[in-house]
Amino acid sequence: MPGKKIALIIGAGPAGLTVAYELLQRTEIKPIIIELTDGVGGICKTVNYKGNRIDIGGHRFFSKSDRVMNWWLNILPLEKLNDAHATIAYHNKSREISATIFAPDPEKEDKVMLLRKRSSRIYFLRKFFDYPITLSPKTLAQLGLVRVLKIGAGYLKSILFPIKPEKNLEDFFINRFGKELYLTFFRSYTEKVWGRSCTDISAEWGHQRIKGLSVSRSIGHFLKSILSSESDIRQKETETSLIQQFLYPKYGPGQLWDEAAAQVKSRGGELLLNHTITKISTSGNRVASVVIKDLLTNITTELKTDHLFSTMPVKELVKMVNPAASPEISRAAEGLHYRDFITVGLLVKKLNTANPSLKDKLADNWIYIQEPDVKLGRLQVFNNWSPYMVADRNSYWLGLEYFCNEGDPLWQMDDKEMYAFAIEELCKIGIIKKEDVQDGTVIRMPKAYPAYFGTYPDFDVIRKFTDGFENLFLIGRNGMHKYNNQDHSMLTAMVAVDNIVGDITSKENIWAVNTEEDYHEEK
Repeated sequence: MPGKKIALIIGAGPAGLTVAYELLQRTEIKPIIIELTDGVGGICKTVNYKGNRIDIGGHRFFSKSDRVMNWWLNILPLEKLNDAHATIAYHNKSREISATIFAPDPEKEDKVMLLRKRSSRIYFLRKFFDYPITLSPKTLAQLGLVRVLKIGAGYLKSILFPIKPEKNLEDFFINRFGKELYLTFFRSYTEKVWGRSCTDISAEWGHQRIKGLSVSRSIGHFLKSILSSESDIRQKETETSLIQQFLYPKYGPGQLWDEAAAQVKSRGGELLLNHTITKISTSGNRVASVVIKDLLTNITTELKTDHLFSTMPVKELVKMVNPAASPEISRAAEGLHYRDFITVGLLVKKLNTANPSLKDKLADNWIYIQEPDVKLGRLQVFNNWSPYMVADRNSYWLGLEYFCNEGDPLWQMDDKEMYAFAIEELCKIGIIKKEDVQDGTVIRMPKAYPAYFGTYPDFDVIRKFTDGFENLFLIGRNGMHKYNNQDHSMLTAMVAVDNIVGDITSKENIWAVNTEEDYHEEK
């Protein structure tokens, strides 16, 4: 259509695809998505290795926002449940359902959401502990009397004498759990994730990721789960870290985003894979055009735009803007840090049954590896996300997760070395035996986690600069340098489109997503 407005979208992850879908649903603006890689989904993509599927990071499809839940179910309907109560509970309590939420015949229909039980634990002292920590009789017995007394004293002190103000993430943890519980169950894993001390990380990370979690809430949830039979899959009154069930695409999260991309293209949107951004030109307070490069042909093209949505790392975005940002802004952007991510997929015949902790079937979705003598951070059990994630259901399909930085020794290992290293670590902590490993693969994901250190305290100068361009919208995890969940990233995209439809120039409501504790609650 001549004269039709164009929106360029950098990145085909959840935020980018949500923007494209929403624009096609609600406006006459044509979306063109520019994606660096050869596929969609970003960190939410699913990698298929010989019929065994890897979910990079593990993505529960759960949100306290009906808007997001219904959006997902419009793309992939819910399979019919054997538990009629759960089905009715969602149908009755959810509002504004805009499509049929149940697949007509799940036996013949692969494009469905499964309803899965949430289970995750901590592996520490070569034993399993419930997560979130319940301080149940079993947990107390495993910890031992001395440590339990220290935990109790530390928690009491945190209540009577909280640290004010909270200067860093360590202060945040101690205020909610007490020092001994923090040292036992939080410090080692958190420092594996970020590669530095909790004292060097902003308390804002805790406020954003686990703001509602504490000892009192964990105990309250534990008691409620014993006394209640509520099956509402929305779990609106439950802290996100404490949910008991979630939706999950039959073949992993990438299935939903592949389907979303297909619907975007079928409705007139464009998706340019294997393209990178080389320049963003501005005119006054607006973005005028973007120069893109086809990585397969090396051909460059300048695309004019009416709106630009960016999910690319802010550090890279600022470099692309012409005229150039001021030295102060450039320094702040250049000093932003990210944490990179390696997943090693291992197919094993069986677990190490000689380990007393593995005498029962492993029902966990993921396991936090708190053991300080290995670099392994988290262990995914993909069979328990969906049985369709593994080709041979008599085998275990495991994902070993390592957090690192590009250029450090882990990242520089070649795939063969990394594969062998991962097997050695999992054997060392008693989860598997080497002879039971059948196959495996290594996947690397750069800039998986935006970090809350480096020049992050100066991020406001970057935000003021980018917000100054009225048709530029920073959305998603890396786009906003904000450790958002999938649903929060989607909400930033939805709110950005709301602003265009409502002719709202302020970006405050976009930045407010997942900042105010109740922002994404239904009022």
